[in-house]
Amino acid sequence: MEYEPVIGLEVHCRINTKTKMFCRCSNDIFNEKPNSHICPICTGFPGVLPLINEDAVKKGVKMALALGCSIPDFSKMDRKSYFYPDLPKGYQISQYDLPISEKGKITITLSDGSTKDIGITRLHLEDDAGKLIHTEGGTLVDFNRSGTPLMEIVSEPDIRSIEEASAYARQLQKIVRYVDSSDANMERGQMRFDINVSIRPKGQKEFGTRSEVKNLNSFRSLEKAIDYEIKRQIELVEGGGKVVLETRGWDDEKEITTSQRSKEEAADYRYFPEPDIPPIVITKEMIEEIKKEIPELADKKVDRYKSELGLSPQDANQLAGNSALAGYFEKAFEISGDAKKTSNWLLSELLGLLKSDGLTIAESKLSAKNLGKLVKLIVDGTITGKIAKDIFGEVYAGDLDPEKLVEEKGLKVMEDAGELEKICQEVMDRNPNIVADFKGGKEKAIGGLVGQVMGATKGTANPKAVNDILRKLLV
Repeated sequence: MEYEPVIGLEVHCRINTKTKMFCRCSNDIFNEKPNSHICPICTGFPGVLPLINEDAVKKGVKMALALGCSIPDFSKMDRKSYFYPDLPKGYQISQYDLPISEKGKITITLSDGSTKDIGITRLHLEDDAGKLIHTEGGTLVDFNRSGTPLMEIVSEPDIRSIEEASAYARQLQKIVRYVDSSDANMERGQMRFDINVSIRPKGQKEFGTRSEVKNLNSFRSLEKAIDYEIKRQIELVEGGGKVVLETRGWDDEKEITTSQRSKEEAADYRYFPEPDIPPIVITKEMIEEIKKEIPELADKKVDRYKSELGLSPQDANQLAGNSALAGYFEKAFEISGDAKKTSNWLLSELLGLLKSDGLTIAESKLSAKNLGKLVKLIVDGTITGKIAKDIFGEVYAGDLDPEKLVEEKGLKVMEDAGELEKICQEVMDRNPNIVADFKGGKEKAIGGLVGQVMGATKGTANPKAVNDILRKLLV
């Protein structure tokens, strides 16, 4: 029998606010000393009074709007009770029946070029638990993560393959970074996935029993876990067994899922309205103001880069795929005036040096302004491409103004036609054999003369002008 997987994703993104969700402790906790960013509120001391982070609410609404979700006038926070060593309150502050947003979608593009809409059930806000660190001597608890602000984005069960799940997760990461609601860096624990997987015979409408796999922290783990679950469930069903509703964990080393506990339903969490936090009221005026902050998203940029700027699909996708890279490109292009040359220099030359230095585009030593100036010098014919490559390392290392550097070094393209013709003649006189080869029908021989002229002029001659003059003299 042929089976079809039914997959839904719950994606948790840490909101990139300065402080935590309900207190003033720093939200910048990566590699910080354990338990160094905590207070009575985020560690759940009795009698404390949490205060909701307004910036976290706005960033959550902004992401929801970017996903096409509707924003209700009224939402609230709820207590979700469960007991775990890294949850000192004994409950999480989340949202249950009245979330801050609902009903959106993401459009994904698959490898065959087709597109598919994946529904978004809701985006809601909550705070995070702490972190357990297991050692040989026992288990340690770090509460730095406790109380950090999260947005949980829940998909509809519209996903039917590993490829679709991966495309959905990657698109979500791209959008949340574009709107600057989360840095979504999985290596820093800022984005993680829970997956719900079930199988059903192809053609059947009813869903099968699902299993949930929690806390996947990479795209690779996401893909591997889904693959394993699909195979595990098919093997179980074909062997006469039944899939049970349960929560499973993912073992990265063994690449298997393992049963952890029976799956909790809403009643198990004993949800009730959070008594210490007033309802959240979002006005239409607030929504309109937040909408103005949403930038042009990646898919629209790709279309514009291709249709208006004439970039190749490959370059357009690479530039638009990273909001920082797209922003850099647009600043440089504004100065250079040539999209294709700017794209080539950015994607080939600059990214090559950044990779060697282990830096991201956001950490680039070279400003977009000076890259734009360098490309403009080439476009205007002030310097040749060879000269630009010769000085690029120097420009990059010191973020130097290429216009000043070219002027100081005397690297502008030779404009004296008479002087250039004189140099061409001298090169011909020194190379009678090459001249004879060219006149004898060896067309490529002229390349040797062009190369020597370029060397004699230290690359400041225009190669096309050199070629034209040589051909005139060789007649």
